[in-house]
Amino acid sequence: MHDPADPCCPEDSAHAHANAHSLAHTHDHEGHGHHPHRADMTSADSRRRVVLAALLTGGFMFAEVIGGILSGSLALMADAAHMLTDTGSLLLAWLGYRLAARPADPGRSFGFGRMQVLAAFTNGVLLILLALWIVWEAINRLLLPSPVLGELMLGIAVLGLVVNVIAFAILHGGGHKDDLNLRGALWHVAGDMLGSVAAILAAVLILWQGWYIADPLLSILVAGLALFGGIRIARESGHILIEGTPEGLEAAKIIADLKANVPGVANVSHVHAWALTESRPLVTLEVTLAAGAAGEAVRRAVKERLAHAFGASHATVEVIGSNA
Repeated sequence: MHDPADPCCPEDSAHAHANAHSLAHTHDHEGHGHHPHRADMTSADSRRRVVLAALLTGGFMFAEVIGGILSGSLALMADAAHMLTDTGSLLLAWLGYRLAARPADPGRSFGFGRMQVLAAFTNGVLLILLALWIVWEAINRLLLPSPVLGELMLGIAVLGLVVNVIAFAILHGGGHKDDLNLRGALWHVAGDMLGSVAAILAAVLILWQGWYIADPLLSILVAGLALFGGIRIARESGHILIEGTPEGLEAAKIIADLKANVPGVANVSHVHAWALTESRPLVTLEVTLAAGAAGEAVRRAVKERLAHAFGASHATVEVIGSNA
C-alpha cells in the first residue's frame, strides 16, 4: 500500500485524509451490507435441508449395515459406510452454517463465515479417505471372493436408492451453485446414491449370472466417483482457505479493466484478491489519480466497477494523487 511517509503536496494530503474518512464510512455499509437478509434466509434454508438429509441417511444406515452383514455384500457395506460419513458430513455442514451465522466480534471482524469453507474441506477429505477404504476392501474381495445373498442385497439396495434420491432432491433444491458447503454435502449424497445403483446392478448380476465378482468391481467404480468429488471439493475449499485468488479476479485483469473503463484512473497497483467464502470475494487495491481527477468520485467509480464487472461487492480502495 501507499507509504504515508512519502512526500506529497498539501492537496494530496487533504485528499488522502478525506478519502480515508470516507473509506472508513463506506467500508462498513458497502462491504458488509449487501443483501444480508437474503444471505440469512439462504443459510437458514440450507440448514433445514442438511438436517432433513442427515435424518434420512442416518436412519437408513443401520438397516443397510444389517443387510450388508447378513448378505455378505461389500457393495452394501461400502454404501453403509458411505451413509455413515454422509450423516457425519451433513451434521458437519449444519455446524458450519450455525457457526457462520454468528455475528462478528472484536476478535473476528469477519465473523465465522469461513466455517462453511472449513466444513466443506473436511467433507472433501472424508470422501477421499472413504474412497480409498472402499478400494482396499474391494481388492481384498477380488483376491478372496465370497458368496453373496443376492435377494437380500437387492431389496436393501433398492430401499437405499429411494432414501438417497429423496435426500439428494432435498439438498439439490438449495442454492448449491453458490454454496461450497452445501455442494460438498451434495457430493456425498450423490456418491451414496450411485453406490445404491451399483449395489442394485451387482445384485442383479449375482442373481442372473452368479457373478460374485460384480460386487467388488462395482464398489471400485463407486469409489472412483467418490474420489473425484472429494478431490474437487477439497481443492476448491483449500484454495479459499489459503487465500488463493478467485477465478476471474486476477490482478492483471483487474488493472487492465479499471484503467480502460474508469475515467480518472492513471494507474492501479497493490492489487490483492481473495475470498471469505465462495460467494464473498474481497479486493484491496491502490489507485493513482490522473491529473485533475476527483479522488472521491474515482474511488466510488472503481468500487462500482469492481462490483459490476467482477462481482466483488466488498472492496477497499485507496486513492493517491497523481505522480505527475
